[in-house]
Amino acid sequence: MAKEPAAGEVKNLSDLVNHLELERQANAENADGQGAEGGADGGVATGDEQEDATTPGEASLLTKKFRTIIRKGLVESKQDLEIQRKDPSSPLYSVKSFDALRLKSELLRGVYAMGFNAPSKIQETAVPTLLANPPPNLIAQSQSGTGKTAAFVLAMLSRVDTSLRHPQVLCLSPTYELAIQTGEVAAKMAQFCPDIRLQFAVRGEEIKRGDKLTSHIIIGTPGKILDWGEKFRAFDPKKIRVFVLDEADVMIATQGHQDQCIRIHRHLTKDCQMMFFSATYEKEVMDFAEYIVEDPTIIRLKREQESLDNITQYYVHCRNQDDKYQAIQNIYGVITVGQAIIFCHTRKTAAWLAGKMSKDGHSVAVLSGDLTVEQRLAVLDRFRNGMEKVLITTNVLSRGIDVEQVTIVVNFDMPMDQTGGADCETYLHRIGRTGRFGKNGIAINLIDSEKSLNICRTIEGHFRKTIHLLNAENVDEIEKIGA
Repeated sequence: MAKEPAAGEVKNLSDLVNHLELERQANAENADGQGAEGGADGGVATGDEQEDATTPGEASLLTKKFRTIIRKGLVESKQDLEIQRKDPSSPLYSVKSFDALRLKSELLRGVYAMGFNAPSKIQETAVPTLLANPPPNLIAQSQSGTGKTAAFVLAMLSRVDTSLRHPQVLCLSPTYELAIQTGEVAAKMAQFCPDIRLQFAVRGEEIKRGDKLTSHIIIGTPGKILDWGEKFRAFDPKKIRVFVLDEADVMIATQGHQDQCIRIHRHLTKDCQMMFFSATYEKEVMDFAEYIVEDPTIIRLKREQESLDNITQYYVHCRNQDDKYQAIQNIYGVITVGQAIIFCHTRKTAAWLAGKMSKDGHSVAVLSGDLTVEQRLAVLDRFRNGMEKVLITTNVLSRGIDVEQVTIVVNFDMPMDQTGGADCETYLHRIGRTGRFGKNGIAINLIDSEKSLNICRTIEGHFRKTIHLLNAENVDEIEKIGA
């Protein structure tokens, strides 16, 4: 592993990212080595009867890091993208160019050098708002993959006064990895702004008492930033111009992070600009955000816009678990499936299903919560490359993973909340794994009880979208869904 640079050194963006990327790659190699020892089942705990889950921070990290994997080799349809940019109901809708967002010329060069051609809806809405004077506070919610990170990074970089040699921007992320990824975006966007300096406040980065930070932007986790501000007094919170919460729903809903964010917030001045960005906001979280953000401008995706019109939904009556499996076999026997994601409630069910499908000749990968983030990414990378055609997973993959080749999502088990009722938000994220990039998709729900049927009906009513009955024993009906 590369030697740690002295924390007090002045570091530019690219140096910081390269240094921390070496550490991350070393961690990934260690994780891959551990995964290789885990056996062919990918470390699935076959005896685990509990619902599989992942922390909100892990889920968010998985989403963002896998999008990086996607960009390495996935062929995207520019025609579909252009259609979405012209559709006012699409989150990628855009009628402007980046030139119209009043960015500094150096930042504009960085944006175009990254391959961006036109701003997404959240970018063309949020960026001009954030750059207005006097600087307004903003609470922004937009679904995964719509460019939220680029929006607040552009605002952060635009607010820096390079003539001043002290921190002016704090950007908080819930995890080490997410902080590094934000730094990577900032490095690329600021590649033509050599005077902008950034400091990571994450594990492995240490400072001494008495050190005074001279970097303009600090990106890190709440605990580390709080230590540097309160304990070490390495920067003056009163001089912070911009305060950003990335994945604000995770930060606010996580008790430890919430307390730390509040403590940091209390040290800031009233004229410090607040930027809260997230893919989702529950009512309680939004209420809290509005409580600590004074007079915010709120950009929020309406519920009806979250429903994906290009996904046709079906449900299949099944008697038991074996009947569910037979329904999957029937579907595979009739229509051509590019790639499929199948969601199960527990690791035990996922392992059972993977064994059955593998035995019958399907190329299957399993993703569950007992794998490390890096191990999960390795599984996803293989899936994206087409090495496996079926990905069986639990809720660790319900959010934000984009694979253009996925044509069908199957809910082997219906998503339930902690009370056993319908989890509509998880359902939305699950079926949203198909129908990406403007293409049509299919979602199939396997119903084996009155309870799961009630959940299906509740979801249907919530989104006001018909879930059609499918007879999985009727070849003609199955052929119609694949037409």
